[in-house]
Amino acid sequence: MSYKLQPSDPRIEHSRRVICGAALKEFAEAGYSGFRMESVAARAGVGRSTLYRHWPNKAALIADALETLNTQPDPARDLVEGNARQQVELILGHLAEVLGDSPVSACVPALVHAAETEPAVRDFHHTYSARRRQRLTDTIATGVEAGEFPARIDPDAASVALAGAMFYRRLMTADAPDADFIERLVDTVFGA
Repeated sequence: MSYKLQPSDPRIEHSRRVICGAALKEFAEAGYSGFRMESVAARAGVGRSTLYRHWPNKAALIADALETLNTQPDPARDLVEGNARQQVELILGHLAEVLGDSPVSACVPALVHAAETEPAVRDFHHTYSARRRQRLTDTIATGVEAGEFPARIDPDAASVALAGAMFYRRLMTADAPDADFIERLVDTVFGA
């Protein structure tokens, strides 16, 4: 569902960033049902025709705007000398940061709500979430294969348990998922 603008021209890339930023703010504040292309255009300081020239509808614009936030560490690149546990903690630390005060955390409630009511958003949300979690799953699988985590560990189930606990801690409790929580969580899932 990606409708990316051609990044060859720096002005177009700048406009894309501004429009996507405005779309994220609109989505976080208004939700999916209140999201209006006209409001995004006004926030971005562009005409509606500019939006519709590149995104056929609000679902496409929201998907592309959320994709701009899809950055995460790559333990194989960012922590080459680290063991599997440190690599998992690196990913979870990044997740804790984005679940803090960020555009991601601002959009999560709107995204979850829209996924319950809009099939196109649901499909995007499930695909996007699975893709985001894949790096954690792969890192755990590598740790199991290397004998750093117990062989009994199911990498997919462990990544759901870890990521799910991070979201729960941030969204359903008064406590942020800090480094101490991450360490205890990893101990709980993999063993000390």
